[in-house]
Amino acid sequence: MRSSRVTVLWLALLLTGGCSSPDDPITIRENIVTVENQSSRDWRNVVVTVNDHFRGGVGTLTARGRLTAPLSQFQTGLGQRFDAGRQSVVKIDVTATDDKEQPVRLEWGAHKR
Repeated sequence: MRSSRVTVLWLALLLTGGCSSPDDPITIRENIVTVENQSSRDWRNVVVTVNDHFRGGVGTLTARGRLTAPLSQFQTGLGQRFDAGRQSVVKIDVTATDDKEQPVRLEWGAHKR
């Protein structure tokens, strides 16, 4: 978020009202990326990176909250947008800081352990 090359997109933030899902916190359905904060702590400076190059994010993702965004809204530092018709999602990384200043990292896809 500190880099001037990274354009941070303000993605739709949907509150889930205390839902605790056992599902993967990162999902892709119909070219929509969803990231769910399944913790009891708010996250700040949330950055979602698709395939190492396409980024978006939000300033805050509340505890038990969810953000959603179409893949077409993710873009590189040079402004290229993700084109789901020409590209496949291989991996997604999510980074943030929780309200206790602890780093948060989620992984989805090829590199997930």
